[in-house]
Amino acid sequence: MKSKTSSPPQEGAAPPSRCPDNSAFKQQRLPAWKPQLTIASVLSSFFLTGAFCLTVGVCLVLSANSVREIQIDYSDKCSDCSKLRENSSNWNKECHCSVNFTLKEDILGDIFMYYGLQNFYQNHRRYMMSRSDAQLLGRNVNIQRSYCAPFSTYRNGTPMAPCGAIANSMFNDTIDLFYNCNSSVIEVPLLKTGNSWWTDKNVKFRNPESYNLSSAFAGTARPPYWQKPVYLLDKKDERNNGYVNDDFIIWMRVSAFATFRNLYRRVKRIQHFAEGLPAGNYTFRISYNFPVTRFKGRKHVILSTVVWSGGSNPFLGIAYLVSGTAATLTGFVITGIHLKLRKKKTYFQKQ
Repeated sequence: MKSKTSSPPQEGAAPPSRCPDNSAFKQQRLPAWKPQLTIASVLSSFFLTGAFCLTVGVCLVLSANSVREIQIDYSDKCSDCSKLRENSSNWNKECHCSVNFTLKEDILGDIFMYYGLQNFYQNHRRYMMSRSDAQLLGRNVNIQRSYCAPFSTYRNGTPMAPCGAIANSMFNDTIDLFYNCNSSVIEVPLLKTGNSWWTDKNVKFRNPESYNLSSAFAGTARPPYWQKPVYLLDKKDERNNGYVNDDFIIWMRVSAFATFRNLYRRVKRIQHFAEGLPAGNYTFRISYNFPVTRFKGRKHVILSTVVWSGGSNPFLGIAYLVSGTAATLTGFVITGIHLKLRKKKTYFQKQ
């Protein structure tokens, strides 16, 4: 068999061409649609876009304004407990305070209770990285190699469960709501579960596999700022303990802003509260555990309803209104420029 070899280029021969083949595809001769912008199409697009955005914006703003919301700041009303909590040696001492308020009208429908924090920055890079997602999935990992430090192990080598600065700073105030009906006091039933995202509850957070939670977390210790271990977060519901606790899961989803609110409870619609919260006198009884004085923060408790567009947040509606107004004004400006240039062109044609 003879091997095929390329013959050397002859002297004086032209080098091979590097141009694309002479085909319709490579020479871009395929038929194409090219939009022809006319004054009618441009103006109609601006005005239609403006009308659409203004309509949606008005609907969103009206919907947000229809939300019933009550916000109560209890930072100063629980000042005695706040001073007690500033001393870390008092971590095992309980402190309770009460805040009274009145509903002048009934709040009907589903009602959600939030806790709000002000001037608490969760968007710091080192704070956001201070967690171990592998540990939160129930895996047996060496957290000393994670980003949890300095909240990874104690001096004696005992690992923290859960580790990291986010988990250590978890909001742990206990808030109960009571309805003062005539001479009796009725506790408003609140739902602790079903408040977190389904993907968080079933995908991102899992407990270690064991026949019970106490043995699953054997050999670990609670974070320094916690008052009880992770497997005893909810004494009334064993399924709401460990890493799948709803309050813990909600806290671990950090906020982008220094002022934020997190869902805490939902009002269970039974008996006196089947339609919502009736008008009358109410009391928040708070077990104060989360100090905010050192970072000049504030704490709120919020009762709010929701509508088809969500909670009381008019930002999206305002954004639509601004966009619609800008598109409409742009359409009028283009119309004025077009009429002015057409009038000038007609004048010169007559000359």
